[in-house]
Amino acid sequence: MNPTTNETGEVELPRRPTWVRALWLAAGLTALLLGVIGIFLPLLPTTPFVLLAAACFSRGSTRCERWLLSHRTFGPMVRDWRRHRAIPRRARWLAFAMMAIGSAVAAGSMPRLQWLPAACCALVALWMARLPAREDLPAQDSSGNSGSV
Repeated sequence: MNPTTNETGEVELPRRPTWVRALWLAAGLTALLLGVIGIFLPLLPTTPFVLLAAACFSRGSTRCERWLLSHRTFGPMVRDWRRHRAIPRRARWLAFAMMAIGSAVAAGSMPRLQWLPAACCALVALWMARLPAREDLPAQDSSGNSGSV
């Protein structure tokens, strides 16, 4: 699909078939629901599901994508990820703590493969540790340019 530019200068992608957009929308809503549930359940992370929801919404519903981007809590997370592939330091440490707690609970309650949740969480933690923190990025002015000279 080749993007086109409309009269206001915005880039537009060609419209996808309705059934394809509906599938992307359903996937985005499911990911967002899992992200919200992840706020309360220790082994289910919030940030990756919100980022996945934004990616799905970008393909299925521009209205839902705009809502998510303008959301007070989730919007900055998605915008920072898209701009810099960065996550807030607080979210990273909270994710580390919740994955550790969830892995310990899973190891104590699973009859077999007690190590599997910890191994998966360790891989995610290693990947997250390599990402920049939002707080370490150069300050941005209102036009999106960095404040450094």
